[in-house]
Formats: sequence, C-alpha cells, structure tokens
Amino acid sequence: MKIMDFLSADAIITDLAAADKKSAIVELVEVLKSTKKAKKTDDIIEVVLEREKLGSTGIGQGVAIPHGKTDILQEQVGVLGISRKGIEFNSLDGEPVHIIFLLVGPVEVAGQHLKALSRISRLFKDKFLRQAIRDAKTKEDILKIIQQEDSY
Repeated sequence: MKIMDFLSADAIITDLAAADKKSAIVELVEVLKSTKKAKKTDDIIEVVLEREKLGSTGIGQGVAIPHGKTDILQEQVGVLGISRKGIEFNSLDGEPVHIIFLLVGPVEVAGQHLKALSRISRLFKDKFLRQAIRDAKTKEDILKIIQQEDSY
C-alpha cells in the first residue's frame, strides 16, 4: 500500500489556518467536500472527533494522524495539512503538531485502514522527511517528497 493510493495533490493544505485540534480536523475534513470526495462532512467530523476522545492521535515529533471510519465513504481518503505555527494536539510527547494527516475510510475496510495508518506512521518516523515536508512551499513539492518516499 502506498500513500498516493489515498492522497491526491488537491488534498494537501500547505498552511493550515486552524489554531486548535478541533478546528484543524474540521478544516481538513472540509477539503473532502471541496475535492468532491465526500458530500456530507458533518458525519466525518463527528467520527474523527469521537475517535480523538479515545486518545489523542498526536503520535509525537510534530505529527498527528486523526482518523475514523464511516459508512458514507466508498474508499479511503487522506488529507495532509501543514501548520506553520503548530497546534496543541495533546500529543504523546506534549509538543505542538505541524503535520496532520487525516485518514478516513469506509467501515468495511478495517484491515486496509490499519495498513494505511501503519504506512503513514512509518513515513513520518523519518525526521528528514518531516523537516522536508515542513519546509516545502507548495503542494507539488510535498507531493514529490511523498512520491519519492512512497517508491521504496
């Protein structure tokens, strides 16, 4: 499984406006509506926020992977957001989050969902990759970085 299986260039935000966790999740989910990957986003926002109540998806090192499953989607989709100032996300290490990768998919593909989460987590373990993505100025630059890493 590759990141590019569920992430497209139009689902990357290079400068999130959100200042807190909930606003960031809402901003990322709204991208699904603008890219026509989801018509109704309220259910998705609710599912992701409910998952967040179980424990923060801020995995540390400036990265969060909020996620959820819903029956209103037909396929897994991702949205990547970069926060230049950082967002308090209740991360494991207590640090603000700069890279937020939202992953949502249909309820019936639980195995694929776990594989995708694992792939995203492995990708962002690399500190040089995290820094390159944070330093990137355009969606195209971020996409190239991920595509290059995805080829391994």
